[in-house]
Amino acid sequence: MKARIELFAYRALLTCFALIVFPLTASAASKEEIDINVEEALVKFAEESPAGKRLAERAVGMLVFPRVIKAGIGIGGEYGEGALIVNGQTVDYYNTASASIGFQLGAQLKSQIVMFMTDEALANFRNSDGWEAGVDGSVALVEFGAGGEISSNSAQSPIIGFIFSNKGLMYNLTFEGSKMTKLNR
Repeated sequence: MKARIELFAYRALLTCFALIVFPLTASAASKEEIDINVEEALVKFAEESPAGKRLAERAVGMLVFPRVIKAGIGIGGEYGEGALIVNGQTVDYYNTASASIGFQLGAQLKSQIVMFMTDEALANFRNSDGWEAGVDGSVALVEFGAGGEISSNSAQSPIIGFIFSNKGLMYNLTFEGSKMTKLNR
């Protein structure tokens, strides 16, 4: 009897999760929609972090995910679509996705930027078949100090990540476990 109840609870949990996440990710964005959202995210990023903007000017490539949605009820998932920008031009489109199990309840919407500061880091990313943060490359998540300045340790990393415009009832600021995969657009 206990096993039946646990199975029912697990199925109910999966159903709730699917009802939350599937409508948010069901419609893939077009290239044009992604480009518009990426441009808006970059403007907002520059407004929120002048130090981040200066760092972006030194990056050899930037992966911008303007809208990453995370939701969870015990089992969580995250999904977003974005663009890889090299020399000021969009060169490819990517998605980011992750799943998690554990104590979690809620949903959030956030923007993410991954800056590749070296040619080698960018080449490793572009030559991968599905790149996972923390496995295929370590992303130094930037935390802002006094006055919005970036710590010097973070600024020296080959791959630097920013999470901003966080909204929602869930608070999770990490790149670890996020898999980024090239989209055919």
